[in-house]
Amino acid sequence: MTRLDTNYILRYLLNDDEKMASIAEEVILHKEVHISNEVWAEVVYVLEGVYELEKEEISDVLLSLLKCKNINVIDKYTLSKALELFALKKLDFVDCLLCAYASMDKVLTFDKKLNKCVDMQKDLS
Repeated sequence: MTRLDTNYILRYLLNDDEKMASIAEEVILHKEVHISNEVWAEVVYVLEGVYELEKEEISDVLLSLLKCKNINVIDKYTLSKALELFALKKLDFVDCLLCAYASMDKVLTFDKKLNKCVDMQKDLS
């Protein structure tokens, strides 16, 4: 399995270096790859913090990427749910990921906004 780092995904999404973007596109669209949750989180962080993209746009773009059949992650359902929550909630992506896990696992936090999201997920499951 080939694992991708954040910069590889960013070059593909942003197309800010034509040569690197072309190489990344070939791999991302045609090879079996794995993207860890840590990398997804860093991609979100950079797109939001550095490139100042809106949360909804980030969510849409990453959900589309996640739909590629050759992209492997630990849990597509939970990651999809976290990206959807990210577009809707005033939470950072890592908190959205924790919130998405709350439908399966007990999540403990002192963060009031995250607790509210976690409680909503428990009610839905």
